[in-house]
Amino acid sequence: MSEDDLKPKVKDGLDYWETQPATLDGVLGGFGNGTLPYVDALSSRQFLMSLRPELCLVPSALKPLAAPKTRTKRRTRALDIGAGIGRVTQDVLIHLVDEVVLVEPVPKFIAQAQSRSPLFKGIAEKQKGILFVKSTLQDFDPRQPPDETDAKKVFAHAGASFKKDDEPGYDVAWMQWCLGHMSDNELVQLLKATRASLREAIEDDPRTAGLIVVKENCCSETSDGKPVTVWSEEDSSVTRSNLAWIKCFHDAGLTVLRNEVQGGFPEGLYPVRMWALR
Repeated sequence: MSEDDLKPKVKDGLDYWETQPATLDGVLGGFGNGTLPYVDALSSRQFLMSLRPELCLVPSALKPLAAPKTRTKRRTRALDIGAGIGRVTQDVLIHLVDEVVLVEPVPKFIAQAQSRSPLFKGIAEKQKGILFVKSTLQDFDPRQPPDETDAKKVFAHAGASFKKDDEPGYDVAWMQWCLGHMSDNELVQLLKATRASLREAIEDDPRTAGLIVVKENCCSETSDGKPVTVWSEEDSSVTRSNLAWIKCFHDAGLTVLRNEVQGGFPEGLYPVRMWALR
């Protein structure tokens, strides 16, 4: 095979996911009915709150009970890229932010995410909003605010409408178990665009600046410590080693704020890492 044959192809990846059921088990490779979804979501929330504690709605015993002043300045917004059936939005993001832009290319997955939206915290009370955007990762530009009137791209909307006059951009951009469907060049371009879409800090408090979280499988480096990329013909994707991921992050001009290994997953799976980037 040539080098081009070993790069992810959008159509082949979409064809594979069209064969998988729009269920937790389907999007999690057969691990949707065990402890993995709960452990994954809990770890993700803890990771995010450790970096952006002001997003937590439960007051800390070590801080004044009054909500932080920065909390009222703008509605908080997250981007969920490659969202599948909306699992991360439902179990992690919508608990911590006011609005989520959910991006997914597979029609049946995004339809399932929409059908599950009444279960998402706050939606029924119209306190929060979710915009469901149908797009491949390669075609999505996070720098362009989603247009709710664009029927070709915006699949559906749930909950409170986004404020048209609010500051554009994202407080959190979440990318999990989807970036293996991008080549290195495509990934770097997406990360650069996402970096440009992050919100600036409020009142010069760097803790309130937008950040990117990537959560993905990792293969091992070579025996002499060099980065590795492993190709999978089954779903036209790649698995990168930690150093291969970090090279892409650095090529996109991003700094790794934190890098942690996910614990508590079943044996036999690739290790999963979380990187916080800015």
